[in-house]
Amino acid sequence: MTQRYSLVCDDRLAAKVDAIAQEYELTETEVLRQLVTIGLEQREMAAR
Repeated sequence: MTQRYSLVCDDRLAAKVDAIAQEYELTETEVLRQLVTIGLEQREMAAR
């Protein structure tokens, strides 16, 4: 099952996400998905 989430961020963070998206030719949505995935993986590793 797929869930949808909404994220609100300030202009500074939005600009960083946009810059990453442009650099790697990704959508902002894909950048955010990857950042969340990486963050969750890092959290799991730190808990070990």
